[in-house]
Amino acid sequence: MSAFDTIVMVDWSGGNDTGPTPRKDAIWAGVSRGGVSDAPVYLRNRSEAELWIATLIDAELAQGHRVMVGFDFPFGYPADFAGALTGSSDPFAVWDWFEARVEDAPKANNRFDLAGEINLGLGGGQGPFWANGLPNRDITGLPRTKSDYTNPFAEKRAAELLAKGSFTCWQLAGAGAVGSQVVMGLPVLSRLRARFAGRVAVWPFETPDAPVAFVEVWPSLTVGPAPDDMIKDAWQVQELARQVSVLTPAELAQVFDVQAPEEGWILGLGVEHLLKAPPPLRNDCFALPPGVHWTPVDDALERLRARLHPVLPAEEVGLGEALGRIAAADVRAQRANPPLPNTAVDGYGFAGGRAAGAHALPLAEGRAAAGDAPGSLPAGHAIRVLTGAALPAGVDTVVLQEDVTIVGDTLRFNGPVKQGANTRKAGEDVTAGAVTLAAGRRITAADIALLAATGTASVLVHKQLRVGVLSTGDEIVEAGQIAAEGQIFDANRPMLLGLLAQFGHRGVDLGHVGDDREALRTRLDAAQGEVDAILTSGGASAGDEDHVSALLSEAGALDLWRIAVKPGRPLALGMWQGAPVFGLPGNPVAAMVCTLIFARPALARLAGQDWPVPQGFDVPADFSKRKKPGRREYLRARMRDGRVQVFASEGSGRISGLSWAEGLVELPDAAADVQPGDLVRYIPYGSFGVT
Repeated sequence: MSAFDTIVMVDWSGGNDTGPTPRKDAIWAGVSRGGVSDAPVYLRNRSEAELWIATLIDAELAQGHRVMVGFDFPFGYPADFAGALTGSSDPFAVWDWFEARVEDAPKANNRFDLAGEINLGLGGGQGPFWANGLPNRDITGLPRTKSDYTNPFAEKRAAELLAKGSFTCWQLAGAGAVGSQVVMGLPVLSRLRARFAGRVAVWPFETPDAPVAFVEVWPSLTVGPAPDDMIKDAWQVQELARQVSVLTPAELAQVFDVQAPEEGWILGLGVEHLLKAPPPLRNDCFALPPGVHWTPVDDALERLRARLHPVLPAEEVGLGEALGRIAAADVRAQRANPPLPNTAVDGYGFAGGRAAGAHALPLAEGRAAAGDAPGSLPAGHAIRVLTGAALPAGVDTVVLQEDVTIVGDTLRFNGPVKQGANTRKAGEDVTAGAVTLAAGRRITAADIALLAATGTASVLVHKQLRVGVLSTGDEIVEAGQIAAEGQIFDANRPMLLGLLAQFGHRGVDLGHVGDDREALRTRLDAAQGEVDAILTSGGASAGDEDHVSALLSEAGALDLWRIAVKPGRPLALGMWQGAPVFGLPGNPVAAMVCTLIFARPALARLAGQDWPVPQGFDVPADFSKRKKPGRREYLRARMRDGRVQVFASEGSGRISGLSWAEGLVELPDAAADVQPGDLVRYIPYGSFGVT
């Protein structure tokens, strides 16, 4: 089973138009691609929803994408109903039967009357449908309650019998009723199936190997409670779309392996474990293989890269708010740039090139200036054009005004002039529909210029990653306070908060906690729900007062990575209340280096960004250095007169070296004997996104 490019999940409604304001018990749609979800879409009525779905499918097919669309209502009824109603056991006959008879407007429909007619024909007016939802009008054949109810068919499909908490499709009104959704949804499916005939397969009635697959879903089967700030239906379609979009082809094949030729089936029923998403990061996501004691830097980075994934939902923002945000989906040009052929210079336009020699052309009246609607030029004439003007019809070449003379109404110039000279073709910069911004890119001012130039007014971005910063240790006091003998001012927390701001994340100051394990536990607990990740400094090793690593160990969520790096080495990685924790060394030099090398790309990945690899440059050394094999070393450095200098002392307590430096020299894991003039790898701070 090949994967789908785009997953769409729709929460349906059998009721009337719900108005312009997003609300619960309405139609909601969620779209996800490769685990990255768009903001949920509110659709106020079925007509609007049908048009939105059809338009989306058209757009996806035009790009060559495979699309799965899930609807949260049954695609079929219990066995034998189709034959009794239509004379055929084909479930599509039921779809077409309802499509021919259902009358639907935004504020009214005939679903209750139609159900009454079916009851009179099949069950003597006592079933199978029940629950008249019209308060002021009784309907012949449709009971309001089940007191006088008789159902000639099974009460539930086989799928409902297995899906605990699911409701029968015969109930048309009241809490949990899905009957009206089916009656009002099947006509829409019938029309969509006809519109995309030959390109859509309906599972499980057909093998889902067409460009478009329709599937039946029940979000409550695998989706947990909604966040406090989201409408339940909106959350469920967004999360279910994400769950399905990350299934592998093998998992999809397992999900689709169902035989239900008449009644239909709920996607994922019986294999719920394949859809249920794990926490944003598993407690063992940092685990090292058994027997590994020292981890090379490249191995550590690769393990982080392989195990981390975005944890933030998406939101739509205007271009004015997009700077520094991370694109959650590809953005395509709304129109070409330039949108029309135009002139690159001030001059005179005409058709075709000219050979060497003198040329004369009659001048047409008027001119073409930037912003003018393009007109047309009579054949054999020339016209005055100004830089940026759309070329009139009949103009494809421009001669510079400095190269011409005007005699009366005649333009004179010497050739040769190449056809197309001094003009820009439509779309020569960007064609309509081309990707102008790729998902995972941190948006720059230049990106915003390109988006605006190609007609994009807003962009889907990941919400900002909230990163808590916590300092630990009795020896730490705030700058500005009185430091007792043996105490030092906290340099780490303000440094880390500054780095996070330059990384584009939202730093959350969690303050300072002394060497008190319970106080540290309380502070970490209080951060639950307020942060998406946590950086701590100090207490990350295995000593008596290393309470960060001790707490993570107690929670069964610690992996103490002994990384072969200098400065640094111990890096405590774990989880606390669902948030990843990066336990950095307490020494400011080591804390900054470990943040740049390890925490920065890991946090970027959590935030939805492509894994950032800092750009380094091979430059001549202006220093001597011998190192033993076994550890990657990072020296505080800066460029002067074409050579790279390193700070006079490698002592990790020399904080002044961080400020003196403008980057890092990276020395390899192997032994090295660097002499002045040898090439070494220099990584400017700017390559890490900081200054």
